[in-house]
Amino acid sequence: MDIDYRLAFEMAPVGLALSRNRTIMDCNQHLCDMFGTSRSQLLGQSFQVLYPSADEFERTGERIAPILNRNGTYADDRIMKRLDGRLKGEAFWCHVTGRALNRQAPHEAGIWCFEDLSASRPVKAELTAREREVAAQLMHGLTSKQIGKALAISHRTVEIYRARLMRKYKASTAGDLVHRLMAG
Repeated sequence: MDIDYRLAFEMAPVGLALSRNRTIMDCNQHLCDMFGTSRSQLLGQSFQVLYPSADEFERTGERIAPILNRNGTYADDRIMKRLDGRLKGEAFWCHVTGRALNRQAPHEAGIWCFEDLSASRPVKAELTAREREVAAQLMHGLTSKQIGKALAISHRTVEIYRARLMRKYKASTAGDLVHRLMAG
């Protein structure tokens, strides 16, 4: 039996995108539905349109390039934004997994998978771009020093952001914060 790969791409239960130089070259309907937009509006667009800010898009690209170089794959949970419809601008947690087709030039071409986590992890607090990045790293169980290294900031700066997150989420301990972040 022949497998119709185009049909598999279109019918996948997750959002899929093919990229070239961080531009969406193709995507399935599930990705469009997740972000509340149409395929024609996404094709040829930079992935930047899916991020809460241009700064987060740039920093994420810089952070993942060395990992894609080394491993060929990358995965994390991050906050993305809806584009159109009744939820326009809504921030939501998304699990993103990608594979570089060329490790030496990781952004040259890739395959990306997006899973909407909003049903199990709603965004309940207004967070800054850096707070979102620190929160995502905290949920992976990283220490302040590890987060600082990953985000190219000092561990003391990470601790300031952690304290802000604890206030916003009314958490009493670091463990409580992670629990509250995971719950939304």
